[in-house]
Amino acid sequence: MGKDQHGSFGWLLRQSGERKGKFIASVILALFSMLCGIVPYYFIARIVGDLLAGSTDKSAYIQNCVIILVLWLGHALFHALSTANSHLATFHTLAVIRKKALDKLARMPLGDVISQPSGALKSTIVERIDSIETTLAHILPEFTTGIGAPIIILVCAFVINWKLGLAALITVPLGVACYALMMFGYEENYGRTVRATKALNAVTTEYINGIEVIKVFGKSQSSYEKFAAAAKESAASFVDWMRKCNVYMTFAMCIMPATMLSVLPIGGIMAMHGTISAADFITVIILTVGLIEPLIGVMSYSDDIAQMDTIVTEVRNILDAPEMVRPETMTGTSSGGDIVLENVHFGYAGQEVLHGISMTIRKGEFIALVGPSGSGKSTVARLIASLWDADSGSISLGGVNIREIPLDVYNQKIAYVSQENYLFDLSVRENIRLGDPHATDAEVEAAAKRCGCHDFIMGLENGYDTVVGTSGGHLSGGERQRIAIARAMLKNAEIIILDEATAYTDPENEAVIQRSVARLVAGKTLIVIAHRLSTVMHADRLYVIKDGNIAEQGTHAELLGKGGLYSAMWAAHISAKDGEDDV
Repeated sequence: MGKDQHGSFGWLLRQSGERKGKFIASVILALFSMLCGIVPYYFIARIVGDLLAGSTDKSAYIQNCVIILVLWLGHALFHALSTANSHLATFHTLAVIRKKALDKLARMPLGDVISQPSGALKSTIVERIDSIETTLAHILPEFTTGIGAPIIILVCAFVINWKLGLAALITVPLGVACYALMMFGYEENYGRTVRATKALNAVTTEYINGIEVIKVFGKSQSSYEKFAAAAKESAASFVDWMRKCNVYMTFAMCIMPATMLSVLPIGGIMAMHGTISAADFITVIILTVGLIEPLIGVMSYSDDIAQMDTIVTEVRNILDAPEMVRPETMTGTSSGGDIVLENVHFGYAGQEVLHGISMTIRKGEFIALVGPSGSGKSTVARLIASLWDADSGSISLGGVNIREIPLDVYNQKIAYVSQENYLFDLSVRENIRLGDPHATDAEVEAAAKRCGCHDFIMGLENGYDTVVGTSGGHLSGGERQRIAIARAMLKNAEIIILDEATAYTDPENEAVIQRSVARLVAGKTLIVIAHRLSTVMHADRLYVIKDGNIAEQGTHAELLGKGGLYSAMWAAHISAKDGEDDV
């Protein structure tokens, strides 16, 4: 259970913080509810005893009935208050856990986050954490009453007659044996359902996100078959498990509560021989008829508790994952704004992709990273943006290792625009304003105008107030990129990284963006990754990356003069461009 001696439940309670008192109040109220639910049996037994004794005192009967009514009302009231407190504490605890998980994702290296299927992360943080609610909210009050009530009832039965008390427990071992058989192979079966559910979430997310590509390339049949197979496996994992358990569960649920099978004949024989009075016999019957039901309720939570343990382990795997360690305050003194990479090595999943990259980017310099696809250009940019930590070597800004700069401070210095830009389901205005939350509407619109976005934004249904949809789905790829660039420019950061930021734009708009960027980055450091070499031919320096190494570096003219990889890439680029012009 869990990762420490306190187990998952102890860990969850620690997350409740100041709401832990509500859990304690829930237990106390549950105890009162339990007592109010048990004491009426005493008065019921008194009524039965009086009836058997031939009493005709109506006032005594009415008094006992009123006491029973008040106690049952108290039972209902205390139960409601108990569950209300436990639910309030539970909702707060789950909210705290979700916030911690999301905060953790922001502090983890990007590579560790994107290496996990988004469907699996979403399932853990949303559905799986939410599924803890019922167990956590009910476990304290239900366990309090489910265990406390049978103990008190059994003690009372033993006080009245210990033989009948033992008789009431005869069915328990048989029921427990059936229950144990039902739980056989639990970890394997439950593990299968968890794997199948995660796989279904991942495949569903992939299927929905890629529906456009699936339709265009006629892959609907094969993609649907993959989804259908995952759905069938998910269903089968539950059905097969339940089929194995049904018989044992049926016997356990039938045998354990059947206390009367032993209490009635044994008590009847004792009453016939005069070793127990009729009133005591009936009292024991009344007490023990519901002896096992609360225990069955407690035992029914074993499956939920095991699931909760698995879910807590998943969450704690996220919360305990390595993160990008950064100080709270600056520990070094920055001088200037040069970016220096020294012998940087980096890899994904144990496979190195950068092999000792070293470069110096002067403050205010325009540099470009070019090279074949998959050569490591974007990886270099992401390391500079501190989206990952280098495996070895160092990256410094102004002479200070970026690991010694607080992450929020460093993030303020960087504006990063990737090829795949994410827009939130907000208005165009609010998506741009993310670059500077304090910007006025006029400043947002001015940034859009400088980036050449204003005209197309005004052509939208509601202009700047147009909601872009989930992931910006209501806009084209080029429009999303231009809004992302405007957002980055509004940030007014010292260092701007454009990772194929104009990949989806047409040549006319690309030229507009390039002119706008050129004006906006005056005096700033600009790092551009591009496949279209004509867009970076005027860079102060170009780095040609090949197979994770710097193959060449220099200006456009210098690299053409070397007749190496860049020269070959340029010739191919010009040839392709001429082909486009002919078309």
